[in-house]
Amino acid sequence: MRRRMTGQSEPRSWTCRARRRRVAGTVLIVTIWVVLVLAGLALVFARSMRVAAVVAANQVAALQAECIAEGALQYVVAKIAEATDEDEVPTGSDTSEDYEEREVGDGYFWVLRSNLESDREFDYGLTDEAGKINLNSASLEMLQKLPGMTAELAASIIDWRDSDSDVTTGGAESEYYLLQADGYQCKNAPLETVDEILLIKGASEELLYGEDANLNGYLDDHENDGDESEPDDNHNGRLDAGFYDYVTVYSEESNVDSDGASRINITDTASVSTLQTLLEDTFKQERALEIMMTSGVSSNANFANILDFYYKSRMSADEFSQIADKLTTSSETTLSGMVNVNTAPKEVLLCLPGLEESDAKALVAYRESNSGSLDSIAWVTKVLDQEKAVEIGSYITVRSYQFSADIICLSGNGRAYRRYRAVLDTQGSSPRVAYWKSLTHFGWPLQPEVVEALKKGQPLDTVVLSMH
Repeated sequence: MRRRMTGQSEPRSWTCRARRRRVAGTVLIVTIWVVLVLAGLALVFARSMRVAAVVAANQVAALQAECIAEGALQYVVAKIAEATDEDEVPTGSDTSEDYEEREVGDGYFWVLRSNLESDREFDYGLTDEAGKINLNSASLEMLQKLPGMTAELAASIIDWRDSDSDVTTGGAESEYYLLQADGYQCKNAPLETVDEILLIKGASEELLYGEDANLNGYLDDHENDGDESEPDDNHNGRLDAGFYDYVTVYSEESNVDSDGASRINITDTASVSTLQTLLEDTFKQERALEIMMTSGVSSNANFANILDFYYKSRMSADEFSQIADKLTTSSETTLSGMVNVNTAPKEVLLCLPGLEESDAKALVAYRESNSGSLDSIAWVTKVLDQEKAVEIGSYITVRSYQFSADIICLSGNGRAYRRYRAVLDTQGSSPRVAYWKSLTHFGWPLQPEVVEALKKGQPLDTVVLSMH
């Protein structure tokens, strides 16, 4: 009996133990799955928190870059105001150090300008808009002389900006533009920005910007690799830029002298007595009468411009320089598109009527060696012959009132950057922002090592210095 009972109880015990093992195994498996799910959720949550932290950090960096841009703009305004108060041209008195790697809080900014002398070195500072050809006032012949300009585009610019509907040979009016995919009218009004030229027949980014895809005036690797990456380039080891750096729509000045007084129009017979008074106040009475008689101004002589008056008066260059700023042959109160012969690069000088390569080089060489005696346009008579000097006399000035700044801002941790182009007009009691546009979409324009250094927390100045 005892054996039978024992024999019957053992299977039940095994069954119970097996059932308990199965239950325990199920609980273990469920527990493992729960732990895995919780671990997965924890990882997902941690990742989302990390992404959120990165996003927040990037947003903070972006805000910092924006604030640096505002600070950089105010810095530029202050520098221009300071130079204006001292009767200096900002682009002539500033130095690269004034605008290179300026620290603001934890971040930095640069004011970049194209180095027209070398595509292997960066240059920093303001750009004189009067040292460029004004798209709104330049003649067809002047436009055609711009580097890379085509006859079709030059003619189309004339038609785009004039008020009539007459088609210049090779140009276009509304009939052409209305037939395009997204048809629009010909503006028949002045251009408001340089980039507006891309709306005009014959224009393209290749003509305007050339190989300089990021508008930094520097030959980057991707701008010298043929067809491997944008933009397309000829892989010749030289930055073949467009005409972007040589044109403007902002240059203008009031027809007044340096003291703000209206100039004497020597083509107006009503101004003869005023001119004689000026000459007598500046020179002796006898010399004043001699100039009046020799020039023929008292007998209603016509003058193409004040340089024409200078030659006909037979004054010395030193005499003429004393009164040149007070004379004009225009009745306009505002003179648009005058080219500052003191700051214009050779390529711009070559666009002036009648000038050849040797003339432009001679003008640049003279002003570089005589920087202290360029207060009036009289100095060009020491470089050019009479015919050429008179031919450009109506197009040149020695004043500048509009300056552009390519402002690049980088946050302290290297996470964000901003780039803006500003144009400031100094006509008035204080510099006025005439144009402000983001250029961030053109990409980071300086050395990539600058950004990497800040991301790694390395001192920026040592990295930049080692690269120069």
